[in-house]
Amino acid sequence: MPELLETENPKVKTSPAIEVSGLTKAFRTYKKQPGFSGAIRGLFHREYEQTLAVKDVSFQVEPGELVGFLGPNGAGKTTTLKMLSGLLYPTSGSARVLGYTPWQRADGYRRQFALLLGQKNQLWWDLPARESLELNAKIYGIPDDELNRTVDEMTGLLAVRDKLNVAVRELSLGERMKMELIASLLHRPKILFLDEPTIGLDVVSQKTVREFLREHNAKNKTTIILTSHYMADIQELCKRVIIIDKGTISFDGQLSDVVDRFADFKLITIQFEGTAKCSEESIAKHGEVVEKNPGSVTLRVKRDRVIPACKALLDELPVSDIDIQEVPIEEVIRKVFAR
Repeated sequence: MPELLETENPKVKTSPAIEVSGLTKAFRTYKKQPGFSGAIRGLFHREYEQTLAVKDVSFQVEPGELVGFLGPNGAGKTTTLKMLSGLLYPTSGSARVLGYTPWQRADGYRRQFALLLGQKNQLWWDLPARESLELNAKIYGIPDDELNRTVDEMTGLLAVRDKLNVAVRELSLGERMKMELIASLLHRPKILFLDEPTIGLDVVSQKTVREFLREHNAKNKTTIILTSHYMADIQELCKRVIIIDKGTISFDGQLSDVVDRFADFKLITIQFEGTAKCSEESIAKHGEVVEKNPGSVTLRVKRDRVIPACKALLDELPVSDIDIQEVPIEEVIRKVFAR
């Protein structure tokens, strides 16, 4: 009987879905001189200035990863996404998405990604949403049975199935954004670039879109880069965040690491028994008082001092209730930008 050799299957290392190295985009803009005389001079001698929208950006995104791309207005987020989708040529640097160079605009690449800009329309304004979706299906060569199955599934998840025959211009902003999202995902792209997909939506619509994206990512392993000014989107969907400011990446890592690095304190709120009052000096020695109301006080306390501070507060003061909270992520991100 031949001897059986125990073999070990090596782990297959997959290539990153997105590889960006030294990506830079500079815009050359005309610098107009003030007044009529300045306009006349500009006819014969124009002055230009160069603005770096993106400067030496490098990162990688693994297949199936959902990454938050954060930054203030004008930081370079949308410009980066437009370069990765092939809408803009970079000034320098390189990028590979699914093995393609985006700005070469190969047909094989265009069929595997989608870009959804929150303030741009891809649906025909005067047609029912269904007809725009059918047109997209013809462009991508999607069979009718697959189209019907996909539309039925996605409209059900996004609660807009009864709006398919309504003209796009008559849809509410939330309904239109949901239809735009369906149009982007109709051909089952492997890469999805989302630029402010929940901008202007009400709280209920935001929650519906977030739940849909979470489920779609988990089911289809779609690689997603998401920009948003709503921190609830980032908190609920993204474990990893890339923070960009003035065209340069200032942080790339786990969202929890951002909190640990830039928010080394927690908020402790204490409620006093009945009408009991305490001097501010007796409270302030345990932390920084950030809010004071009748019957309650909120303190900012260093993380390594939270437990001792809570114990001391309970021992020394007439406390009826105590609540410990993390710093709101919005405040953390503002602190990162301020740096």
